Order: sequence, then structure tokens, then C-alpha cells
Amino acid sequence: MMKGPGIFLAQFMSDDAPLNRFDTACGWAAGLGYNGVQVPTWDGRCMDLQKAAESKDYCDELKGQAQEHGVTITELSTHLQGQLVAVHPAYVSMFQCFAPDHVDTAEKMHEYGSQQVKWCLKASQNMGLNAMPTFPGALMWHTVYPWPQRPAGLVDEGFKELARRWRPLLDYADECGVDCAFEVHPGEDIHDGASYEAFLAAVDGHARACLLYDPSHFVLQQLDYLEFIDLYHDRIKAFHVKDAEFRPDRWVGVYGGYQPWKDRAGRFRSTGDGEVDFAGIFTLLTKYGYDGWAVLEWECCFKDGQQGAEEGAPFIAAHMITPAGKAFDDFAGGEVDQIAVRKALGLD
Repeated sequence: MMKGPGIFLAQFMSDDAPLNRFDTACGWAAGLGYNGVQVPTWDGRCMDLQKAAESKDYCDELKGQAQEHGVTITELSTHLQGQLVAVHPAYVSMFQCFAPDHVDTAEKMHEYGSQQVKWCLKASQNMGLNAMPTFPGALMWHTVYPWPQRPAGLVDEGFKELARRWRPLLDYADECGVDCAFEVHPGEDIHDGASYEAFLAAVDGHARACLLYDPSHFVLQQLDYLEFIDLYHDRIKAFHVKDAEFRPDRWVGVYGGYQPWKDRAGRFRSTGDGEVDFAGIFTLLTKYGYDGWAVLEWECCFKDGQQGAEEGAPFIAAHMITPAGKAFDDFAGGEVDQIAVRKALGLD
């Protein structure tokens, strides 16, 4: 059965109490009705990732702090560090804010990001968690719209290189018993079903190369987010409850015209304010037996974060489904009565 509601702390941590410390942030989340928190492992106000990888006692301490406030740690996230596993040199200056000052080249970012991911996988094992939300990074994103035309073989080589960087991490994830849940996201080399399958083929269908499902990024790309669940439900190991809307006009379309979020056609919205069919999503995830967490990721260009957080827990709770114990039209208890069956067929 799906668990929730949870909340991703990444967008809420600040230098002001109560969101300046992990324990008090857990209390804040519990007070809003959440029973789980997803932890951004790059934020030192939440945790020391290396220490968590090296000390199960420290992990138990963090879990205990959460439990004292009535919440569970749902997953440990490495979105920012996973991004650094594969950085095109042209993007180094823009991604510098994701890494220490001395990590200032694409190769250093790869080494740093890979180590961080390994620490998080081990910390997740220490905490008894089975999925790690992350980004895969991107070497090809600058070629996503092919003008000038991509050189022949670029895409194949790009996925081979991405696989070369992630295969050791996926193998280590398997040792730890933790799935890498890649978020399908524009700006990543894995940004839709086709690119995910290309990566999956390059890592030989690795069992730990799984998915974080976030419908908001499908809306902005105009992809069918319900059919995606039908196709890849067995790989979905994490779920961000995040809303969005797509309202193109004669001024802006999918690419957004370099406009700020409020003026783009595709915009993230506070949960319930966009156009995502969450009833359909929760139904399909329940149909396929998803038993992970439903975690609010709040991003909205109009509404204040506190209001979004306050509204998110009851929204998720209202969409949670308790799987049916038996079929609604099963009046016979589901047992086979061979005599009754033959009579219904007109047979002796």
C-alpha cells in the first residue's frame, strides 16, 4: 500500500527557525499533517552525508529525531550530486553552486558527484531505505533540439558514456540493496521514455536503474503521464506529487521564450492548482501495487511555500487509496464452484 503524505524538505530549509535544523523541520512537517520527510542530502542543515555513510549510529540518531516528531525519513535525495556525475564542460560555471569551490572542472564534478552518490547509497542502506531519488546528469542536453544537426553517432556515444559513469554506481546500489530512482526531467539526458530506454539499454537493463515519477515534467513536455505509468510501473520506486499547467498562446510555447516562470506557457503550480489528473495517477499506482511514498515537492511561481505546504498534506491524504480486499461484485467469495459453473454454461 502507498505511504504518505510525505514532503521533500529541499525547497523549505532556510536559515530561519524552525527550518534551520533537521529535528525542528521534522516537527514543522508533522504539525502540517505529514508523516514522512524526504531529505536533501546536500543540505548540511539536514545531515552530514559522509558521516551517515560511515556511521549507522548517526543514521539511527537522525531516524530517532524524525520519529520523536512523528515522522519517518522516506528517502535520501541526491538530485544535485547526481547531476554532477555527468556535466558537459560548457555547464561547469552554472553548476559550480552545486559543489565546493575547489570542485571546478567537469572531471572533478564527476568524481565529487560519484562519491556523494555512493555515500548516499550506503547511508540509505544504514537507514533501511530502499530507494534514492536522483538525477543522472547530462552530456547531450545542448543537442536536444538538433540544429545544427547532431553528428552521426553522438546519441549512442552519449548514452555509452552516461552508462560508463553510472554502471559502477548502479552495481554499488545493488550491493546496498537500494534502487537509483532517476527523475525524468528536462535538462537531464533521461527526460522521457525514449531516453530512459536508451539509458536502460546501455546499462544492460540494470535492475537498480529505476525511476522517480513526477507528472509535472510530463505536462511541460506534453507527454502522456498516465500511459507512462502503464509502461514503466515496475520501475517506479519514488513519487513526487507536483502540479503543473501548460497554457500556450501566440507569444510563448513549450520553450518558454526565456521568460520568468510566471510568463511561461508551462509552469509549475502548487498542488491542486494545476491541471494534473492526480485521481488518475493515484488510481494507476494503486492498480500496479506501488508501495513507496507519495511525497509533496512544492514549486510554484505564484503561491507562498508555507501555504503550499499547508495545503499539500490534506491534498495527498484525500487522494490516498486503500486497495480493495475483494472485488465489489464478488458475492460468492471468489471460490470456484464447479457445479455452479457447469450449470451456468448449460452443462450437466
